[in-house]
Amino acid sequence: MQNPFTGKRLYFVTGSQDLYGEETLRQVAEQSSEVADLLREACPLEIVWLPVLKDREAIRRLALDANSDDSCLGVIAWMHTFSPAKMWIQGLDALRKPLLHLHTQAGVELPWDTIDMDFMNLNQAAHGDREFAYLATRLGCSRVTVVGHASHPHVQEKVARFARAAAGWQALQTMRVARFGDNMRNVAVTEGDKTEAELALGVSVNTWGVNDLVAAVDSVADAEVDALCRTYEELYEVQPCLRQGGERHDSLRYGARLEIGLRSFLEESGFTAFTTNFEDLGGLRQLPGLAVQRLMADGYGFGAEGDWKTAVLVRAAKVMGYGLPGGASLMEDYTYELSPGREKILGAHMLEICPSLTESKPLLEVHPLGIGGREDPVRLVFTADPTPEALVVSLTDMRDRFRLTANRVRLVAPDAALPNLPVAHAVWQPEPDFFTSAECWLSAGGAHHTCLSTNVPLPVWEMLAEIARLELLVIDEHTSLRGFKQEMRMNQVFYRLARGL
Repeated sequence: MQNPFTGKRLYFVTGSQDLYGEETLRQVAEQSSEVADLLREACPLEIVWLPVLKDREAIRRLALDANSDDSCLGVIAWMHTFSPAKMWIQGLDALRKPLLHLHTQAGVELPWDTIDMDFMNLNQAAHGDREFAYLATRLGCSRVTVVGHASHPHVQEKVARFARAAAGWQALQTMRVARFGDNMRNVAVTEGDKTEAELALGVSVNTWGVNDLVAAVDSVADAEVDALCRTYEELYEVQPCLRQGGERHDSLRYGARLEIGLRSFLEESGFTAFTTNFEDLGGLRQLPGLAVQRLMADGYGFGAEGDWKTAVLVRAAKVMGYGLPGGASLMEDYTYELSPGREKILGAHMLEICPSLTESKPLLEVHPLGIGGREDPVRLVFTADPTPEALVVSLTDMRDRFRLTANRVRLVAPDAALPNLPVAHAVWQPEPDFFTSAECWLSAGGAHHTCLSTNVPLPVWEMLAEIARLELLVIDEHTSLRGFKQEMRMNQVFYRLARGL
């Protein structure tokens, strides 16, 4: 996956006014530049410091420039002094990029014995930011607020998380999803309003005939297939029958041909996410398994059975989690361990779980699938690595809004080996416990297809939901069924009223 942060940046802007004189404004500029320097230490995006904003026209122009700059993923705003907020009305009203309100000040400690009125005039963020925040609230501006000194690790971490969420939002705004065929027949949750998705999220979702993909697969040169098969043997524990000279080597060759053709199709048209459907395979000899797994590992979003909403989530997670240990994948709740005190969920899919969920060397095998009516497909087989912090997230269409439902989980090792389960899989314990988690998830209408993320923490998803104005329901160690249902009822009222007539 190419670095999604390359060439991308955040604007750092500081508010003040002409009231204080040139000397004070010079100090404002110097100190705000130093604050920006401190934030750069941990931020995955470049932070560009801009001259101090002192009047309405400069602020409006800043907003328009940010909107038109494709490299700008968001704006960090700090009121070093008192910046009368009516100056910000047109700018905040015009701003379409994610906004982080940084509530900080130049120094950590107060120089108690030397404080005078010059110091007080210079260091007014304590009430300057409150003026700014009032106006932003009055205008209904969606924003992330971070409080603390810019040198504090928790502040730098939150700004870095905002940068990742802003990159996720930009990925949504520019995402093109290719659906090969429709969704699985008669399934409800994989349906959704694609027009509303493009309006609300920026995601463009369109369908392509499976035989368009077949043509790309059939045009792959044998030399390319040979080279990719050699790569497979270097990277994975390849089943002997699939190796060069093995009786099933042709299955591996077709899997390689499928990967090359699918990758070229997506690259040529600028798609960053896609779906397939085992009920609509056209002239494909295999249901794509290995190809999908490796494309997800390279950063593509994927949803099975036409589930474009999960493909969108997986792609957003790939972008937001870039460079962090762990990974993200399509996942599906399959079956439960219900022994008292040992409750767990076993998740998998027919074939398509991303190997970014493990640091082990996957097995590359071929087995019958029993569904789809095609040749036995090749696939990577592994168990996702245990980790104490992970998330399963679903995106559902609630008719008048999209809803994110997120459950904090702990990935664990299976209770015993799974020698007869020839697909990649994960086992997890949901918070706060299995029963509360399942009841809340079902009450929320959470999907059975999810994005399992082991590297994007919940606060980043929360920031993305704030930026995108998405409803977010969280199931974690603090959740009770009574409180969760009450939150859903209140959300129902809020979103109906917020939508207006």
